[in-house]
Amino acid sequence: MNKIKINKLDCKRFSALVGASRRPTAAYISNELGWFANGDESLIGVLLLDTIDFDYAAVVLARDEGGRFRAFDQECSFPTRKGARTWLCDTLRKYTEQGVKVVPQGDRPSGVDIFTPVVPPKKLHPYFVTLTSDSAFIPARSIISEMMPHYVDVDGNFVQQFQSTGFDARLWELYIYAYLIEEQLFLDRSKGTPDFLVEKYGQTAAIEAVIVGRKQDNPPRCGKTPPLGRTPEQVLKAMMHSMPIKFGSPLYTKLQKKYWDLPHVKDNPLIFAIADFHDDMSMLWSSTALINYLYGVKHSWHYDDNDQLVITPSPIRNHRVGRKIVPSGFFSQPLAENVSAVLFSASGTISKFNRLGRQAGFAAPNILMMRYGTCHDHDPNASVPRLFRYIVDEKSNETWAEGLSMYHNPNAINEASREMFPSIAHHYLRQGQIVSYLPEFHPYASTTIHIRQAVWFAG
Repeated sequence: MNKIKINKLDCKRFSALVGASRRPTAAYISNELGWFANGDESLIGVLLLDTIDFDYAAVVLARDEGGRFRAFDQECSFPTRKGARTWLCDTLRKYTEQGVKVVPQGDRPSGVDIFTPVVPPKKLHPYFVTLTSDSAFIPARSIISEMMPHYVDVDGNFVQQFQSTGFDARLWELYIYAYLIEEQLFLDRSKGTPDFLVEKYGQTAAIEAVIVGRKQDNPPRCGKTPPLGRTPEQVLKAMMHSMPIKFGSPLYTKLQKKYWDLPHVKDNPLIFAIADFHDDMSMLWSSTALINYLYGVKHSWHYDDNDQLVITPSPIRNHRVGRKIVPSGFFSQPLAENVSAVLFSASGTISKFNRLGRQAGFAAPNILMMRYGTCHDHDPNASVPRLFRYIVDEKSNETWAEGLSMYHNPNAINEASREMFPSIAHHYLRQGQIVSYLPEFHPYASTTIHIRQAVWFAG
């Protein structure tokens, strides 16, 4: 019999398969040094450094009865890394020879089956149909499938909404969930409302997800591409007036829920997480409107006689569309002091899931995936973003946090902590001007394209 081969895994692959099984406490006492799997990835192992005793440990995982990878064998106190790795690989071979693939853990599976249709075909959302039928989205389907055994459907209607009218909202919620897991926060969904309760470093924060949704007469159209039917002048006008009103409506609605009165939210930071899905690809340009509306301030810029960038803030009184007038400055509105911050990303889309799935090794056959967009230029004298472009594959290193921004309320009763959310961008209003703390790579907006490659055979 040939010796069973044990393969090294990339960290991204391991995280896609096992990430939701990690416990944040593990990071307090250990560092992951290597990841391994048998041929069909039914068994996975991780090599650890014990940061308390500075010796080594190894853990073997298999899927439980609910499809979740969970530990079922482990050994610790190895004096050398080589010794721990030898035990791990030998143990993976042993269980593979024994035919072990599923190890029941004795508890009730909590996940949901998200892809089996539960609504009539004519009510399926066009993007759900594309996600489940187009081979270009195999990476997204695969990585979502790995998440769902862990996901708790608090409301009991997640699947039905994801497949029909609530596709955008539920996808945004799933994206926030993926980010919170990656950030290694303790996650509690047992309360039901708000959507997420997170804890770390003795601090607790509540997060409620919401979107700018579509009108009924604006159905999504798969494959729509720029220029979106808008001139630059129309985009600027929309950013100044109609788009802030669109952001304001769902934020105001959430404000009336008064989540801060709930016992588990009271005296803790409350964060609204919002995304713009009001039109195809509108998130490529709408983020500035949110900033203007939240703080009631817009910024203009010019270069002085010494070619130095000068940024000038100016207040915004209101936003006007026809006869509708909405005051600017959400953070200054009555009751808004109970909202600690607003979380936003232009990247919480199905393309994000597709890219993260692709770099984790879930490849669609004969599909080349490319991403291009704009990102922050850290040159303090730069007035426009940088352009970027790359092929999405296993060499890519995108994170769920990438592109997320937290806008802090200067009037908040309970301030949101940067320490709890270290991987994302943070923005503050100080002395009338926005001050930002940004990761090294911070994309503002991007587009992902799929190129189907023809396969030719020699005759």
